[in-house]
Amino acid sequence: MELTLTDLTPDDPALVTDVGPLMETLRPGLGADAFLEFATAAHHQGLVFTAAHDPAGRCVGVATHRVLATSRGRLLFVDDLVTAPAARSAGVGSRLIGELRERARRAGCVRLELDTGTANHGAQRFYHAQRMNIVALHFALDVNADGDMDRTGMRTVPAPDLTDPESHR
Repeated sequence: MELTLTDLTPDDPALVTDVGPLMETLRPGLGADAFLEFATAAHHQGLVFTAAHDPAGRCVGVATHRVLATSRGRLLFVDDLVTAPAARSAGVGSRLIGELRERARRAGCVRLELDTGTANHGAQRFYHAQRMNIVALHFALDVNADGDMDRTGMRTVPAPDLTDPESHR
């Protein structure tokens, strides 16, 4: 399948009209307003939204990713990778992974990393087919169990003011 890959920013209407609905297939309950709120905040933290459009102009895949400096070296971390259900097994995910691999190389990264759900066996098969290895387990602890729920069903805590050194110690 011939694809056009485009990086979108929160000020581009296609982020909400094209990428938002596709992201909702991965994150049910993430409506347009909540998606734009998330996308704006995440973009300011370095998240890149790479959309894959087919020749008819339909958004058939999205990868969200960022470059991180870690004690393990510079990484390109993939936050989300989603293909439209009707376009699965048509090469969209492989094309996105290939693009991300090249971006990682150009950015001087030592590795491309991502997390996937333990029950998402289809994605795990896909990542193995892409020659990715399981190198870690990702543990999580809900630190705001009594907190408020946002529109996506996630528990929320106020974001620290990252310009104030005292707010994030």
